[in-house]
Amino acid sequence: MTSPSSEQWRALFEPRGVVVAGASSHPGKFGFVALHNILRHDYPGTVFASNLEGGEILGRPVLTSIDDLPEGAADLVFVCTPAAANFDLLKACAAKGVKAAFVTSAGYGEAGEDGRAAERELVALARDLGMLLVGPNGQGVVSTPASLCAQIVAPYPPSGGIAIVSQSGNFVSSFQNYAVQTSIGVSRAVSAGNAAAVTVQDFLEHFAGDDATTVALAYVEGVTDGREFFERIRGVAHRKPLVLLKGGVTAGGQRAAASHTGALASDERIFDGMCHQAGATRPTTVEEAFEAAATFATQPLPRGPRVAVLTTAGGWGVVTADAVTRAGLELLRLPDDLRAAIDAKLPPRWSRHNPVDLAGAETRDTIPEVMDLIASHDAVDAVVYLGIGIQSNQARLMRTGPFFPDHGLERIVAYHERQDERFARAAADISQATGKPILTATELAVADPDNPGPRAVRATGRVCYSSSNRAVTALTHLYRYARFRQRRGL
Repeated sequence: MTSPSSEQWRALFEPRGVVVAGASSHPGKFGFVALHNILRHDYPGTVFASNLEGGEILGRPVLTSIDDLPEGAADLVFVCTPAAANFDLLKACAAKGVKAAFVTSAGYGEAGEDGRAAERELVALARDLGMLLVGPNGQGVVSTPASLCAQIVAPYPPSGGIAIVSQSGNFVSSFQNYAVQTSIGVSRAVSAGNAAAVTVQDFLEHFAGDDATTVALAYVEGVTDGREFFERIRGVAHRKPLVLLKGGVTAGGQRAAASHTGALASDERIFDGMCHQAGATRPTTVEEAFEAAATFATQPLPRGPRVAVLTTAGGWGVVTADAVTRAGLELLRLPDDLRAAIDAKLPPRWSRHNPVDLAGAETRDTIPEVMDLIASHDAVDAVVYLGIGIQSNQARLMRTGPFFPDHGLERIVAYHERQDERFARAAADISQATGKPILTATELAVADPDNPGPRAVRATGRVCYSSSNRAVTALTHLYRYARFRQRRGL
């Protein structure tokens, strides 16, 4: 199958105009929601709506026929019409210069043999018309560089470097929800639906060459040609990090995949080995998939496996040391010169080993100074920092109690909150200066996301992981990809 042209990709992700076909005045219908979402997010191009009844929706006049669409005014059609209407719709749109169609309509390949026949006819028509056909049975497309939110669901994510493609529209929503939660943004996001004409591989190859994209994130259910899939994702991974979440890896999941998108799921062990050889990251959960992508988008790759753990409490360090070891990373044995340098900053009760347990000995500048000593040392490849937000957590208790702001509480509360903000900035600044990943973790990221510590981490454009285990898992993905690139001289 011929790959989409650059002009077709531009029409999908950077359209000059969009027409919502099958627009509805009913706020519960897809045709209303799609039009609303495009207008709601200040898409700067021209927006048209069409249906058979006409009238006005959301202040926009409704065309009763695509024949009334000005020539060349729209290059993307967002299709919310029934499957039976789509054949004639695409022909009319092509005659007006539309180069790409996103089809939400169901009743195609996922709906039995008749649906598969209709899907093949639609694909052939789009090919003959020179039109990019995405879907059918998809939820939408997002392109933050173009302020485009053409989808029948929420949310609209912040702008960033993660490009998403999924055979399930709901996973596009899930990943975008995590983007909203973490403030780690998205460049493009698209539900491939049945992927009848434009496959997940097509999108991934486009993302690999997309200047707005740093990392590609995909959810896949079915792979029909394993060799072709392998060759293409290997090409992507040579250019950019690629995170692949696979559904249908059990017998029950495979049956669900077949009924969901009509996809034929593949053997898990074969798929896992294929990803490993191709250099693609293979997470096991949705959360892990997004955090891996977000980490690729925001942290430098480590040069090696040697990890130092900086913690304000001993137990956290012990659990993290276990996680580092289980992950196949190396819990660094502290070099003598680094131990001596830390000795000069801390009282004798500190752990004197890795994890570097401050043992409650920190003063105003201890954490940034010790973090800098650790990350700057040649023997350290990455740092996991634990304990941010503790001071602000106590400050919250003081601020909301009956004794605030008296008894000196106002001053100490402000100090605690400033400190956690400093620690977050220090982690980002030191990481940037040393070119080494520094991952910050605390349960407060989800228990109290407005705590100044996690909030400041998000403000630096990085993930605040909800546990050290999740931080170590994300770091492991970073290291494996770095090793893949090193071994291939990339």
